[in-house]
Amino acid sequence: MTQANGRTAEHPIAEVFLNRWSPRAFTGEDIPEATLLTIIEAARWAPSAYNMQPWRFIYARRGTAHWDRLFGTLHEFNQTWACNASALIIVLSKTTGLPPGQTVPVPNGTHSFDAGAAWAALALQATLSGWQAHGMAGVDKVKAVADLAVPADYVVEAAVAIGRVGDKAVLPEFLQARETPSQRMPLREIAMEGSFQPR
Repeated sequence: MTQANGRTAEHPIAEVFLNRWSPRAFTGEDIPEATLLTIIEAARWAPSAYNMQPWRFIYARRGTAHWDRLFGTLHEFNQTWACNASALIIVLSKTTGLPPGQTVPVPNGTHSFDAGAAWAALALQATLSGWQAHGMAGVDKVKAVADLAVPADYVVEAAVAIGRVGDKAVLPEFLQARETPSQRMPLREIAMEGSFQPR
């Protein structure tokens, strides 16, 4: 068993998996571009089918000319707390790729799966770097495609807010009670030997 951050893993794992969580209360402090690029660099080394690396990341740091454009793609609920993030990232994935031996792009059936692996690496590197990353499904994908000039063979997967954990008092009252690392279902409910076994 491993314990950290008010969480307990049923089997021994690295503490970074327990220390990573998705806060909404951020300090709003500036993040150096080099630090943000280190966090994204970790995502670059994620595994992908045929090494096609379908992930792409559009980022903006607080206080830069790009911030408002990315912030404007978030759903209103996420804007209520992501306004205090230090950086925003829009995660994209390329829906086609060139497997070995191919000369014409073909549909990539694992582009979302692979982008998810990259996001996980990014989130863990953020934690290791003293920051936290909160993934968001609440992004206006149509607006993001238009405002961020996303090509037709890419899809918007999600948005990510990055920052240092701040005082939960900066959050709307209804979110303050939720500002704690979440727990997980028991392993027996998600891992099944041999075949699917409903619990």
